Amino acid sequence: MAEFLTALGRYAFLQYAVAAGLLASVACGVVGSYVVTRRITYIAGSVSHCILAGIGAAKYLQTVHGIPWATPILGAVVSALTAALLIGLVSLYARQREDTVIGAVWAAGMAIGVLFIARTPGYAEDLMGYLFGNILLLSPRDLLVILILDAVVVGAGIIWYDQFLALCFDEEYARLRGLRVEIYYLLLLCMTAITVVLLVSVVGIILVIALLTLPAAIAGHFVRNLWQMMVVAALLSAAFTVGGIAASYGPNLPSGATIIVIAGLTYLLVAASSGIVRRLKYR
Repeated sequence: MAEFLTALGRYAFLQYAVAAGLLASVACGVVGSYVVTRRITYIAGSVSHCILAGIGAAKYLQTVHGIPWATPILGAVVSALTAALLIGLVSLYARQREDTVIGAVWAAGMAIGVLFIARTPGYAEDLMGYLFGNILLLSPRDLLVILILDAVVVGAGIIWYDQFLALCFDEEYARLRGLRVEIYYLLLLCMTAITVVLLVSVVGIILVIALLTLPAAIAGHFVRNLWQMMVVAALLSAAFTVGGIAASYGPNLPSGATIIVIAGLTYLLVAASSGIVRRLKYR
């Protein structure tokens, strides 16, 4: 830990990594609580894998056709929002099974990304960074984009807190009270998509779903209302992120995987402890 703290004060790339992790944790706490409560984890997983299509397309346009504004993070945002809206609209209005739609979008997004990657010269070397996270390679420009996306997600979560609360806990009652459930459901999916893009910078496409859900799931064991769950989940996400970066620095381990290992072990410990306490209480 002392080695990491010394390096943190010396190297800008570590400072950027910690800042990105802390910023992304705010959105993770807010949206992750909605995802866990509404039980749309698999939708978030599908959206995260579809990001590969946007990243691949952006790199292809930038490398092969020389389009400078086709950045990976822009491609990720566009593909994530497209996937979220597609899943939501088809599930709501086409009367298709939601799990079938999720599976189709998940597979198609990954396949499109692989095709673009195959047609982009030299790009395959960077694939591991997007799949498993590249938080140590972020720039000040990336931090600015993360900050903007973070503000959008948190602002939406605060403005429509009551509507999302009703949607997550009692959709039928909300519908009877005149709430336009479909609109807020699509808005929640879009917020989830943006948060997934934020977290891909931290832990990568493969592991993003764990960081989105584990802090909120752990927080659910200690709090009794949604806003407290969001605060605790954001703090836990920040702790896991910074702790993972610190733990991975000395042994030179992948930071994204280290973050998820810490989060996963913490979740298993909390879940097991809660189960034991519950059994002893009702004996």
